[in-house]
Amino acid sequence: MNDMLAGLERPGWAIAPAEAAERAGEFIRGVLKDAGVDHLVIGLSGGIDSAVSAGLAVRALGADKVRGFLLPYTTSSAASITDAEAVAATLGIRHETVPIAPMADAFLQDIPAGAKVRRGNVMARCRMIVLYDRSAAHDALVLGTGNRTEALLGYTTMYGDNACALNPVGQLYKTEIRLLAAWLELPRAVLDKAPSADLWEGQADEDELGFSYAEVDKLLHAMVDEGRDADALAQMGFAPAMVEKVAARVRAMRFKRQTPPVAMMPGRPDPDAPGGFTATFGAGDSR
Repeated sequence: MNDMLAGLERPGWAIAPAEAAERAGEFIRGVLKDAGVDHLVIGLSGGIDSAVSAGLAVRALGADKVRGFLLPYTTSSAASITDAEAVAATLGIRHETVPIAPMADAFLQDIPAGAKVRRGNVMARCRMIVLYDRSAAHDALVLGTGNRTEALLGYTTMYGDNACALNPVGQLYKTEIRLLAAWLELPRAVLDKAPSADLWEGQADEDELGFSYAEVDKLLHAMVDEGRDADALAQMGFAPAMVEKVAARVRAMRFKRQTPPVAMMPGRPDPDAPGGFTATFGAGDSR
């Protein structure tokens, strides 16, 4: 066990880092093979999720097949940029900085300064515009970085940070992401810093959510993965108010976890259904 892992406790429900890394690697290689490409691009925020996704990709493909992009806005913290550069250096991947202020400000000028969520969504979507452009330029796919905790709670921007061609960490809770960061021996600053999307000064995920990731991960696993009801969760020690708040949020954010529903028409089968077109002719590109 490395020194970083020695300071972390793995809950009994958490997937072991080695197993998660192995499955993620097989997944990454499989998706790229189906798409007929062998490179990935990823936005490096200086946060733990993008660092872990990049680390898994490098482990699966090699550093020469992964390219990182730092996409700061004028309010981005200097520490985020420094940490993102440290991740790229640790993993040995090429990286490029593309400030999003020029494109974001053209839109943000009509959004009030106090409308933090609206402004943050614009920044997140501008970053994804850059990544998809760079994916085309480098004949690569966009690697996702969103974890299971964020997806269940809807703590993500549609067509922003949740947009990608593939996501190796989407089924892993934040607790498991932290374990992987230590197992991959990523920079200590990334593991220790408070989680933040860095969309405005002083933003902190756990402050916005109203609970810690460690607390909510345990609850979500029991509620969603194990299917425990309110009574069972109360017996486990979860406060009823927290249970209802989290359950309501998971229900309300369901639309973010689904592809847009499409009205079905006669004689128009789903090409990706079992036995359909994709099964016969193979999967296509995702750029």
